[in-house]
Amino acid sequence: MADMLPKSPNVFDPEKPSAVGSRNSLAQMFRDQQKEVDNVIKEEVDKVMNHLTSKVPKEVLERMDIMGGLKEKLFNYYNQNYQNMFNRFVVTAEDEMVKKVRNFIDKEELKTLARYTPREIAQLLDQIGGMDKFNTSEIEKSIINMYGHLQGHVQRGLNELENDTNSILRQKNDIGAFIRGENAYSIVKCAFKDNYYKPKTVTDTKLSVNILDSELISPIFHYQTTVEYLIKDLISKHVLDVIDKEISAFKDQRADEGLEDLSDTEILFEKMKRVEDHTSDDKENPDSLRYKYVTKTIIDRIEGLRAEIPQSEYDAQNIRENIKKIIDIENIRNRGFNTAINSITSILDTSKMGYQYIENLKNARDCIIREYEDTDVSKLPDERYSIRLTYYDQEQLIAEREAYDIQYKEMQKEITRLYDIIENIFRSKKTKKDFYDYADKILAKANKVKAKMGLETNEYSILDKKWNEVTFVRPKDTEVQKFNRSYVWEKGEIKNMFILMREKLEKTFSNQNPIQRVAVEDRLNFLEREFNRFEYMINPYHIQPGLILDIDITSIKRKKYTLDAMSNVLNEFLHGVSKGFMDAAFASYSRRRSTVRADIDQAFMSSEEYDRQSGGDYLEESSSAPEGIVDVSKNIAKQQGGLTEI
Repeated sequence: MADMLPKSPNVFDPEKPSAVGSRNSLAQMFRDQQKEVDNVIKEEVDKVMNHLTSKVPKEVLERMDIMGGLKEKLFNYYNQNYQNMFNRFVVTAEDEMVKKVRNFIDKEELKTLARYTPREIAQLLDQIGGMDKFNTSEIEKSIINMYGHLQGHVQRGLNELENDTNSILRQKNDIGAFIRGENAYSIVKCAFKDNYYKPKTVTDTKLSVNILDSELISPIFHYQTTVEYLIKDLISKHVLDVIDKEISAFKDQRADEGLEDLSDTEILFEKMKRVEDHTSDDKENPDSLRYKYVTKTIIDRIEGLRAEIPQSEYDAQNIRENIKKIIDIENIRNRGFNTAINSITSILDTSKMGYQYIENLKNARDCIIREYEDTDVSKLPDERYSIRLTYYDQEQLIAEREAYDIQYKEMQKEITRLYDIIENIFRSKKTKKDFYDYADKILAKANKVKAKMGLETNEYSILDKKWNEVTFVRPKDTEVQKFNRSYVWEKGEIKNMFILMREKLEKTFSNQNPIQRVAVEDRLNFLEREFNRFEYMINPYHIQPGLILDIDITSIKRKKYTLDAMSNVLNEFLHGVSKGFMDAAFASYSRRRSTVRADIDQAFMSSEEYDRQSGGDYLEESSSAPEGIVDVSKNIAKQQGGLTEI
């Protein structure tokens, strides 16, 4: 029997158990691992195929099998993802095990070398838990790390498999491939369009996501935010947390007393009533409740204090400098934005989405990440991306909206001027008479006849014309539309103007290309290209204060590698940075009334207690009734009088 076992490590073979380089172990008891894996994958593929066969129409299945069997594709997807996850797990486990074995050997060697240590020191080390004490904390941490890595690899593999399956079933690009589930509401703009240089083979994608301040897991502040604002914000959050705890205790008390649950509106009113118990508007009184947590002296000292203090004014013994140092040590000012940057960069690294250019404007709360450093689109490859992560407050959005309005007015001015020029060229160079020529002559004759008859004549050119024959008459803006300009109507009008200008140029010059036409068409192409760029931008009227993630992706239509990989990156980033939309109505119930019952803890009771709870005078009440008839009306009435609402 001993001769049958391979003598490691002198034996090198890929199949013999426990040999050097072998993929098999004696612990497997000569199991056929490859056959087991094939059975698992085959079973999963058959399940998916049966589901598809029963749900998808026959003609769709035939079209899906044009470029090869669908079953083979699914088998390859499962096999590839399974092998990747298993190999990653094995490598991680082997690395951790080698570290543990090496550390164990080092500890044993140290024990042997230290056997001549004086007895007193050895006893002291033994009492406090020395090296010879078996401690499982490090092994437990390693196991947790191993399972954490495995879970991450499994999740990423499942996301890739899901995206590949969805792309096979969809056979097209759509917005749902990017953000799924609870974060879909955060999309501000997502648009697919053909690439300007390669419209048939390459797609450009614009994706903008807005994460509001209230949805950020770690709040973000601008670098210029004052220390006073940070402290007051902390106080406000603490006050709201205290009020929430009081409301929770108040609801539990009402539940114990058997009262009705508070409605959402009543809870809101209760919170507002309790605000005056913790703060006030009296700024001058040092004993005011607004200075309950931080005294008025400290608030006055740090008034106007920003992130930096001039060196000439810095004194380490002053109150304001020490308060600022406490805030800086807690890193409240930079914590939120740094967390977002670390999250997006680490996810890009682990997702094999490398980048050659990053510019982190920390003081401006703006970070630009590009896959390639070059910005000339004519020299860049067809698979690329660029990300801009920016934090906007209300003041920045107001400035962005003003600039957006000015840019639109200037662009409208130039396009309208070009439209008038082309209209005049069309009128002056037309060779055939149209409706307007006949209309002018006929109206002129009609006015002469009216003048002879003494009737009032009307000049059509001086009439108040409301319709420009480009778009229909626009309804009057309401107050909501004035403060939230979407420019949908205006952009639609400009698009129609571009179509009309090209039609008039074609009618005027036909197949001729004089210098006049070339000059006008160059200007038309330039304005149309710039207008498309302008329309591709995010409208700042549609953004709320918070974190803006702006992604520009260029990907080959048949490959879609960057699109699929970026969807995984985006979902992981939103999961780690955003809390998501939360409805307060679903989170308002801390304890259900149906579970607050006195009989929930069951126990045996004596006969006296049972008679007292169930009505001990039952026999006395029933004795007065005639024989054969039980009078329970008194007992029911007594029980109904003592009933409590459950």
